[in-house]
Formats: sequence, structure tokens, C-alpha cells
Amino acid sequence: MPLLLDGLRILVLEDEFLIAMDVEQLCRDHGAGEVVIARDLAEIDDRQVATQFDAAIVDLMLGGASTLDFASSLRAAGVPFVFASGYSDADEIKASFPGIRLVGKPYSGEDLVQAVATACGLGSAD
Repeated sequence: MPLLLDGLRILVLEDEFLIAMDVEQLCRDHGAGEVVIARDLAEIDDRQVATQFDAAIVDLMLGGASTLDFASSLRAAGVPFVFASGYSDADEIKASFPGIRLVGKPYSGEDLVQAVATACGLGSAD
């Protein structure tokens, strides 16, 4: 199996504990060097994200709070990311974040890994 995320430092924004653990293991299984889970935006210093992480997996809602402003800061800092969410209004996301992949929950692990790899320029686009 190719290690699509080989050596990457990945930030996972996910407030559901079991999903976060699954995503962490999935990233590690695909070669990620470091995986950091944040269950709340208060846990993250968004001024340092660009130097600490190579990519991010962002749930659209964390504990009822939108992550769209944070996603905008990722985009501005040049950090590749994907949305992984059960959020239903994909059109709004596509309009606000063109070119950013929304992997809908429930998702397959392979879809998520491929989306992150593609966002980082490491995999082929679907």
C-alpha cells in the first residue's frame, strides 16, 4: 500500500472522539508523521498552524461552532486542507471555498486519505 501521507504533519479538527481516533489511525496507517487532534478551536493557535502542519482535516462544526473562519485562515496561510463533515449544504461550501474538497460523513477512509493527498499535491484528483 502506498503511503500517500508519508511524513506529513496533519491537524484534525473533529469533536467526535471515536471519529477523531479513527481519522488519526487512518492517517498514521498511510504514513503521516504526526497527527494532532483538536476538539475545539480554542486548542489551536491559528497563527502557528502554517509552521506546525502540512495539512488539515476540518469538520465544519466543532461543538456547535463554525470552523469556516478558521478554514479561511488556513487558506490564507497556504495550508492545504479538506472538509470532512456531515454538514448538508455542500453548495454553500463550494461557493465559499472553491477547489476545497468536502468529504461527506460517513466517508470511506480511502476517500479521505486520497482527498488529503490530492490537496497536498501528492495524489491524483478523483
